[in-house]
Amino acid sequence: MYKFLFFLCFPFFMFSQQKNLEGTVWDTENHNLDSVTIHIYNSQNVLIKTFLTDPEGHFTLAEINDDPVKLVIHENEYDPFETIINRDSRTEILKIILKRNQQNIDGISLTKKKPLVKRKVDRLEFNVENSNISSQNAWEILKQTPGVTSNNEVLAIKGSTGIMVTINDKKIMLNGDELRNLLENTQGDEVKSVEVITNPPAKYEASGSAVLNIVLKKNTIEGYRGTLSSKYTQTQYAKGNVGISQYYRKKKLSVMGSFYRGAGTYYREGTDYVNYPENGTTWISTMNRKDKNNSQNTVNFNIEYEIDSLTNASLNYSGYFTPKSFGTYHVPTLIYNTQNQIESYYLTVNDHQSRSINNSVSFQIDRKLNKKSNMAWISYFTGNNAQKYQNVLTHLNFAGQLPTEDNFFTDNKSDVKLYSTQFDYQWKNDKLELEAGTKYSFVKTYSQLYFSDNENGEMLYQPEKSSLFDYNEHNFSLYTSLGYKVGKWDFKGGLRAEMTDLEGIVSEPYEVNKNNYWNMFPTFYAQYTTESKHEFGFSYGKRITRPFYSWLNPAKSYFNLFSYYQGDPKLKATITHNLNLTYSWKEWNLDLYYRKEINPSMEISYQEHSTSHLIYYFTNIEKGQAFGFSLYKNFQVKPWWSVVMSENLEHNENYFKGVDDIVYKNKVWNWVSNLSTSFTLDKNSDWKMEVGHKYNSPGIQGTFRISDSWSAYFVMNRKFFSKKLEASLIFNDIFRSTQEKISTRYANQDNYFLDYRDTQGFILTLKFNFGNQSVKNARTIKKTDEQERL
Repeated sequence: MYKFLFFLCFPFFMFSQQKNLEGTVWDTENHNLDSVTIHIYNSQNVLIKTFLTDPEGHFTLAEINDDPVKLVIHENEYDPFETIINRDSRTEILKIILKRNQQNIDGISLTKKKPLVKRKVDRLEFNVENSNISSQNAWEILKQTPGVTSNNEVLAIKGSTGIMVTINDKKIMLNGDELRNLLENTQGDEVKSVEVITNPPAKYEASGSAVLNIVLKKNTIEGYRGTLSSKYTQTQYAKGNVGISQYYRKKKLSVMGSFYRGAGTYYREGTDYVNYPENGTTWISTMNRKDKNNSQNTVNFNIEYEIDSLTNASLNYSGYFTPKSFGTYHVPTLIYNTQNQIESYYLTVNDHQSRSINNSVSFQIDRKLNKKSNMAWISYFTGNNAQKYQNVLTHLNFAGQLPTEDNFFTDNKSDVKLYSTQFDYQWKNDKLELEAGTKYSFVKTYSQLYFSDNENGEMLYQPEKSSLFDYNEHNFSLYTSLGYKVGKWDFKGGLRAEMTDLEGIVSEPYEVNKNNYWNMFPTFYAQYTTESKHEFGFSYGKRITRPFYSWLNPAKSYFNLFSYYQGDPKLKATITHNLNLTYSWKEWNLDLYYRKEINPSMEISYQEHSTSHLIYYFTNIEKGQAFGFSLYKNFQVKPWWSVVMSENLEHNENYFKGVDDIVYKNKVWNWVSNLSTSFTLDKNSDWKMEVGHKYNSPGIQGTFRISDSWSAYFVMNRKFFSKKLEASLIFNDIFRSTQEKISTRYANQDNYFLDYRDTQGFILTLKFNFGNQSVKNARTIKKTDEQERL
C-alpha cells in the first residue's frame, strides 16, 4: 500500500527534492506505542526535528532535507534505539521494535514498565496491567483507580456520583448492586486499563457527569489458551466463585469465551433512629440483612473476524443471571418515650426473594476507508428483566392497644429494553483529527407492582396500592469534534446535540408525563507540553444525568409497615457543568476543578409525622456545586518498591427545599485519602505485596450528612510454575472501621441510620493458565487488493 502511494507521488517528490519518512513503533509484544518521542539529528549530530507517534504508534517525518539523518529514541522503559537513514532508504516503511530494558539492583532483576497513569488531552489512563491490583476483580480495580473514590460502595469522580460505566466504550445497562456483582465477576487480569474521563468528548453520549471506560485486553496470542480460576471470600459469611476463560486466535479469526459462577451469603447491618419531637418518642429499628444467592452466573462471548485487511467485524454477547436471591429479615422496632423507657414495640418479619436477568448483544463493523480515515458502525441490544417478591408480617404491640398482626405481600416485576445504533467517522493526519457521528437509541421500561394485604384472614389484591408504570424514551444525537496539534499545543473541541422524547404513564393514580427537548453539549480541551515534559491542561464540558428508570417508578416499595421507598415519574434530568485545570509531570497529576449541578437528583429521607412513616424517595434538590483539587503520585522509591498517593479535597454545597418549603444549605469540606505501598519480592516479578489505607472525611448528599470512615487492606500475590499458577490473598477492612452514620436533621426532621456493609474479611484467589501463554512473533501479512487501493 505504501509503495503504491509512493510511486503515485514520485514526480512530486522529485520536484521538491524532499522525501517523507513513515513508520510505526511497536514493543516486543506487538503493541503499538503511543506518544513515543522521536529525535532526528543531522550528520553533525545536531538536533533538527522532534516528532511524536500517534495513538496507533504511527509517525511521519516531514520537511527534512538533510541527508543522511540519524533517528534516535530514548524512552525510560525501553532500550535506546538508533538508526541512520539516507535519502534512498526513505522509500521504505520503518517498523521499529523497542525492547524493554532491565536493571539488576540488589540481586533483583526488574523490567521497567509503562507509567501507571498517563495524561491525555481528554482523559486520564490508568495502566492496570502494570499494577499490583491486576490480581483483583474489576470492581476493586475501579475503586482504586486514580481520581475515583468509593464511599458506601458508591463510586464518585471528584465528588460526583453521576458516573456512566462503559466496557470498551459500550454502555452497561446495570446500576447499583447489579453493576457491582457483574464487575466483581470480571477478572482483573482481563483488564488492560481504566480511562477516567471527567469531561467526555462529543463522541460519548452526554449521560453522566463523567465516564469510566474499562478497556479489556485484546487476544494477541496465536493459538489456544485458557484460564481456570476460583475465588473464596470469607466475611461474616462465605462466598465463592469459579470460572473459566478461553481464547483462540488463528489468522483472521479471534474467539473469546468465559463463564463464571458464584454463590454465597450476603450480610449487611443497619440500625434506624427516628425522633418524633411532637409526641416525644424515638423509634429504633435494627435490621441485619442476610441474603443467600446460590447461583450468580456471568457469561461473556466475543468473536472477531477480519473480513479483509480493511474491514473487521465483531459480535459480542454478555449475560448476567441471578435466578434466585432469598432471605428472611427479623426487624425489631423499639419505641422509647421521653423518659427513655420502652412504651411500645413491633416486630417485622420480611420473607423475600428476587431474580435478575441481563442480556447484552452488540455487533460492530470497522472499515478503513483510506490511509487517513475510517468508520465504524455498532448496534446493540440490552435487556434487563427482574422480579422481587416479599411477604411482610408485622406483630404490633402498642401502648393502650391490643396486640395485633398485619400482613401484606408485594410482587414487583420490571422489564427494561434498550436498542441502540450509531455511526462514527474519523479522519486524521499528523496535526488534525476530525470525528463525526450519529446515534439513535430507544428505551422501553415496563414495571408492574401487585399489592395484597390481609382482610379478615384472606389475602386480597389492593388496586389502589398497586401500580403499572410504562415508560418510553427516544434519543437521537449528532456530534462532531476537531483536534489540532501545533508545536507543543494540543487542542480539541466538540459539540454534541441530543434530542430526547419521553413518555411515562402511571396507572394509580393515572397520570401521563410527556416531554420533548433538545440539548447542546459543548466540550473543549487544551494541553501544553514543555520540553521537559511538564503538561498543563484545561477542559470544559457540559453533561446531562438522566434518572435511572427505577427512580421514575412511583410505586411504593415497602420495607415494613412504617417505611417504604418511592420513585418520582416527574424527575428532571441533571445538567452538570465541569471545569478542570490539570498539571502532570513525572507521574505527578494535579487537578483543580469546579462543578455546578442544576436540578441534582438523589435519594433522601422524609419523616411523615402524622403517620409515623419514614419514606425514602428520589427527588430533585435545588442545586449543587463543588470545587476542589485531586492529587495523584506514584513514587518509585526503589525498582522493587513503590508508594502511591491519591488525595482529593473539595468543598461541596447542596441546596434543598425542606418539608417547610424553606431552602436549606448543606455544605462540607470533604477529604478522601488513599495511600498504599507495594513491593516486588523476587527478581522475576512473580511475588508482590501491597498494603494500603483509605480515609473518607464527613460528606453530604442532599439532606444527608455522612460520617467519616476508614479502612486498611493487605494484598499478597504469587505466581508459580513459570507463571502457570497464580495465587492471591487479600485482607479487606482489617480493623472493621467502615461503619457510617447517615443523618438528616433540620426543621422537624430528625433521623439517622448506622450502616455496615460486611466488608471485613479475606479473599483467596487461585488461577491456572493453560495452553499457549506466550506471544509469538508477529507474522508477515501480505498486502491485499483493498490495501493496495488505499
